[in-house]
Amino acid sequence: MILVCGEALVDLFAELHAPDGPILRVAVGGSPLNVAVALARLETPVGFFGGLSVDCFGSLLADAMQREGIDTSLVKRSARPTPLVLVSPDRHGNPSYTFYAQETAVQDVGLVDVSGPLPSSVQAIALGSYALAVEPVGTSLLSLAEREAGRRVIALDCNLRPALVGSLASWRTRIEQLARCASIFKLSDEDFASGWGEAAQPEEQATGWLKQGVKLVVMTHGARGATCWHHSGRVGVPAFPTPIVDTVGAGDSFQAALLARLTQKGLLSSSALTSLDATSIADAMRYASLAAGMTCARRGADPPRRREMDASLGEAPL
Repeated sequence: MILVCGEALVDLFAELHAPDGPILRVAVGGSPLNVAVALARLETPVGFFGGLSVDCFGSLLADAMQREGIDTSLVKRSARPTPLVLVSPDRHGNPSYTFYAQETAVQDVGLVDVSGPLPSSVQAIALGSYALAVEPVGTSLLSLAEREAGRRVIALDCNLRPALVGSLASWRTRIEQLARCASIFKLSDEDFASGWGEAAQPEEQATGWLKQGVKLVVMTHGARGATCWHHSGRVGVPAFPTPIVDTVGAGDSFQAALLARLTQKGLLSSSALTSLDATSIADAMRYASLAAGMTCARRGADPPRRREMDASLGEAPL
């Protein structure tokens, strides 16, 4: 099982020019929850760990997880409210976000909540987004990653949200701490430019992360595809060509599909990741690019299912 850790929240999609007047469409969201849903749809065993409110939106999120087949046995229910995000896509489908996320259930995770042993079924831990930078949950997840790094694969996805993380210098310090625990480190070129500055060089940074112990450094470039750095070399793949409805959840689908493909091929372990060759890396990257492209062709974070992926690739189900 892959255990996805972080935030679950409710997205409110603003449709300001609907025929009958402005409306808000409610959808489950949060980058880690999107990753968990995408993994479940790709038939990869997955669980979720994070704070989940007992309010009506928290119940909506819990019900959605159960429908998708996500293990919720490690979820912490909280009396704090569910965080809300107002999502407003522009005419090109690129979303802007307004967060209502202070003192919510997401932050209601402390060191005591990560102190117990994880189930033996947990093969990998996926971390990402703003929960890494707010307290006390951020420190708690760092503690979990540091404790488990020698036992399980740690997959880190930056997914920077500048409006939520406070000081970028502090956020970058936290990400660098987590990178020292990570086997897989994924970020977008926008994350990189915002977090490390326009003058920073991806090649130089990726080489440094590999020297620290990361096995795969993956950077997505939107319509320009994605690049992976590994000790065996650098691999680039193009974006999957598709009409763009919006890009909500595309990066989350990419991360989930990357992990799912490595799982399908028996490669989601520290030793296997160390020994990857360019062919295996390109295969996993193309699979991830396909999932991201299929998500972009739909409204909101609606990742594809395994059968859709198999049909697109012409593969027989395993």
